[in-house]
Amino acid sequence: MLITCPYCGPRDLSEFTYQGDGNRQRPAPNSQDLDAWNAYVYDRQNPAGDHNEIWQHSGGCRIHIRVVRNTLTHAISSAVPVRGHHGGKA
Repeated sequence: MLITCPYCGPRDLSEFTYQGDGNRQRPAPNSQDLDAWNAYVYDRQNPAGDHNEIWQHSGGCRIHIRVVRNTLTHAISSAVPVRGHHGGKA
C-alpha cells in the first residue's frame, strides 16, 4: 500500500506508523466523566468503507497525516497534514 505524504510524495506503508482513528474526540483534560473517558479509550468502530485515520510519516519527515482509507479495498482517497504546518503533531 502506498500513502502519499503531502511533503515527500508517494511512499511505502513501511515508512508510516498508524496513530489511530481520526474521528475520536478526546474529553476535556480536566473532565471527570468516567463514561466519556472509557468510551474514548476503549470504544472503537469497525466501519466497512471510507474511514478517517491518523498516520505519522515516521520513516520520513515525521508529519502526522489525516488519511481517508477504504477499509475494504485499502484505496486512499485523501492524505492531508493534520495541522497546517510541516512537522506538526497530532
